Amino acid sequence: MAVSAPVDATKTPAWEALQAHYDALQAEGISLKDWFAADPDRVSKLTFQAGDLHFDLSKNLITDETVKLLADLGRACGVEERRAAMFAGEHINTTEDRAVLHTALRRPAEQKGQLIVDGQDVVADVHEVLDRMYAFAERVRSGEWRGVTGKKIEHLVSIGIGGSDLGPVMAYEALRPYADAGIDCRYISNIDPSDMAEKVKGLDPETTLVIIVSKTFTTLETLTNAREVKAWMLEQLRACGAIDGTPEQDAEATAKHFVAVSTALDLVADFGIDPENAFGFWNWVGGRYSVDSAVGLSLIIVLGPERFQQFLAGFRAIDEYFETTPLEENVVALMGLMNVWYVNFFGADTHAVLPYTQYLHRFPAYLQQLTMESNGKQVRWDGSPVTCHTGEVFWGEPGTNGQHAFYQLIHQGNVMVPADFIAFANTHNPAQDNGQDVHELFLGNFLAQTKALAFGKTAEEVRAEGTPEQIVPARVFTGNRPTTSIFGDTLTPFALGELIALYEHITFVEGTVWGIDSYDQWGVELGKQLAKQITPAFHDDEALAAQDASTRALIEYYRATRR
Repeated sequence: MAVSAPVDATKTPAWEALQAHYDALQAEGISLKDWFAADPDRVSKLTFQAGDLHFDLSKNLITDETVKLLADLGRACGVEERRAAMFAGEHINTTEDRAVLHTALRRPAEQKGQLIVDGQDVVADVHEVLDRMYAFAERVRSGEWRGVTGKKIEHLVSIGIGGSDLGPVMAYEALRPYADAGIDCRYISNIDPSDMAEKVKGLDPETTLVIIVSKTFTTLETLTNAREVKAWMLEQLRACGAIDGTPEQDAEATAKHFVAVSTALDLVADFGIDPENAFGFWNWVGGRYSVDSAVGLSLIIVLGPERFQQFLAGFRAIDEYFETTPLEENVVALMGLMNVWYVNFFGADTHAVLPYTQYLHRFPAYLQQLTMESNGKQVRWDGSPVTCHTGEVFWGEPGTNGQHAFYQLIHQGNVMVPADFIAFANTHNPAQDNGQDVHELFLGNFLAQTKALAFGKTAEEVRAEGTPEQIVPARVFTGNRPTTSIFGDTLTPFALGELIALYEHITFVEGTVWGIDSYDQWGVELGKQLAKQITPAFHDDEALAAQDASTRALIEYYRATRR
């Protein structure tokens, strides 16, 4: 089925109505203090529950009318139709002519036979791979799978880059309290040799299992690092007398210490990995949407199959909510539409994600790829130029660290930074300090920041504290800085799945309104191509002469400086 042409959002009556609404709000003067005072039901109307996550949108720069108009815009741009097309497996990734079916990765086995895409029973395919991964993980966790010297696996090294690294490492850090197999995991992604050197430092090769994550088994960084780690592994095993260095023993060691996440079984075999120990995924899974596919093999091993199933269930809870809830009541859709509101009407260029849990310290970095690789586009899905600003820079750090760093700009800078604050009512590590519950002290900061950003502090309030007049202006907070509060019970595998799916669908909604294909990433290709052309120039004068003047001068500096 052909994908319909994108709607030009800026030419719709809904966009025009939103612009008139924005102009009216600016003319009246936006005041969250006044809006809260005038409407005692504001919080209840803008509070939502999705899965087991609790959302408060009341501190955003929106009114009842804004919500209605944003939903109208979503409908005018075909969010509902494109949502249905995505879940049905239509080829909405137009530049690659592919379905977009990361949601199928978390469909239950009972739905086998209900989603046939391009002649394949997608759910059956997913569960065939899941079952194989679960069985493999149990072998490693139980100690049945052993290294070449018969020792139990105690360390994993997962090698990937982009979506093959950012998702698993973020989830591993987030779910450390649930890693119960006594297996430590390290992730290598950067082609900088220092990354590999630091990650293998102190590892016992006899108890280390390596997972190479590359769908095509050709990714430059991943395969370079894989070869380096293989050389390290075999050298270390020879040095300790575990193998004698014959080709036969090298091959046995490789087979017992390396597995793959890849569909290129011939290349996997060439590397020395038994294709039976390779786990594939499909071209309808983009890298940045793949943490719940075979890319998450390291997570299944360290967390166990049951907890990975809980992780998938969290994704599914948000998928089902997003798919079935009307736009005006759909907090997932509204968060995406609010981002459009801030980007295209308020001129916001960035969006902060501020988790108040240290375990989510890699979550903002994960979202950078998810959102910016998806929506950093200048053409629409039919190849025509975009008609408005698209994408925003996602960034953030955990609270309270960020409070002592960049919150100054969010509070008092002259740019608007919409921010999502994420927190959990319960902690895995309760602590007391002189009778003070430390988690409550932590959450007090979470609540204080959103309150300060929303309501600020007037000059009169500053003067009433006895502040000298000359520094009163410096201590005024204008307020009206928009925030969304996301509260959960506990950061569990289920809750993490919910959070990831939430931002996947936020990204989808924004991309649909802007008319862009959120599922390709051609912007990463040019640099890769040029790197292959430039690298020979470090030693080849003919290749050097072919470079532009700046690149040539930089390579000449390198030649003169490298020892």
